[in-house]
Amino acid sequence: MTQIAQLPSPPLLEVSHVMKHYDGAKPALDDISFSIRKGEFVSVIGPSGAGKSTLLRCINRMIEVSKGEVRFEGISVGQLNRKDLKKLRSKIGMIFQHYNLVDRLTVIENVLHGRLGSKSTLAGALGRYSRDEKQQAMELITTLGLADHVYQRCDQLSGGQKQRVGIARALVQDPKMILCDEPIASLDMSASKIIMEQLKRFANEMHISLIVNLHQVDVALKYSDRILGVNKGRLVFDGGPGELSSELIAEIYGTASPAPRARYAS
Repeated sequence: MTQIAQLPSPPLLEVSHVMKHYDGAKPALDDISFSIRKGEFVSVIGPSGAGKSTLLRCINRMIEVSKGEVRFEGISVGQLNRKDLKKLRSKIGMIFQHYNLVDRLTVIENVLHGRLGSKSTLAGALGRYSRDEKQQAMELITTLGLADHVYQRCDQLSGGQKQRVGIARALVQDPKMILCDEPIASLDMSASKIIMEQLKRFANEMHISLIVNLHQVDVALKYSDRILGVNKGRLVFDGGPGELSSELIAEIYGTASPAPRARYAS
C-alpha cells in the first residue's frame, strides 16, 4: 500500500522583509525575514539596541512596521481593523521584563486581565468573568506555585512571583504564541531558572510557540529549539543551538570578546 507523505504544516508566523524606521534615523529593523511553526521555542539574542524589543512589538502590532509584512495564521496583521486586531492579540500573549501588572490588584485579578481581549469593552470594564474563566485562572495560578498568594496584592510579591503572574496572565488567554521581552532580565539566578523551565514546559505541553528576547547566550543555548541573532536591526543568524559557534556569537554581538553569559549554566 502506497503511503502518502504528509505535507509540513504552514508556519504560524511569517515575518517578511520587515523594516522599521524612527524619525528618519537608521532603521531599527532592517529587512528582517523568518517564519515560526507551532510549538517552537525561539530565542532572540543580540546586544542592547539591536532591535529585539521592536521586533516583538511589530509582531503583535504594538508598533507599526514601516515596510514589509507580518502574517499570523496566514492573515496580514497590518491589514486588520481595530476589532480584528483585538481578536488577533487574544491569540498572542505577551510577557514583559518589568511585569506590566496592576500592583494594587490581587494576583487573581491580574491574571484574569488576560481575558479582556476576548470580551466586550463593557464586560471588561465591569470585570465580568465566567466561572470557567475563574477556574482556569485558579488552575494556572496553582500550577505556577502561587496558590498561597491568590488574593495578595501584586506589589507585595517578589520579582519572580510577579513574573509568574505575568505568565499566568498570558496563558489564561489560551494563546497560540507568547512573546517574552527579556522575561528574566530583572530576576536573580534562582528565579530566572524557574521562569525559563516553566516557559519551556508550557511550550512542550501546550504546543505554544514562544519567542523570547534574551541577553544571556547560554540560557538561549539551553532552552531554545532555534535561535535568532540580531545586530543593528539585521538578522545575522537563524539556526539551532548546535550551530551557534563562538565566532558567530561574536558576530551577533559585534565584538571579539565573549558574549554576555547567563547567571547559571547548568
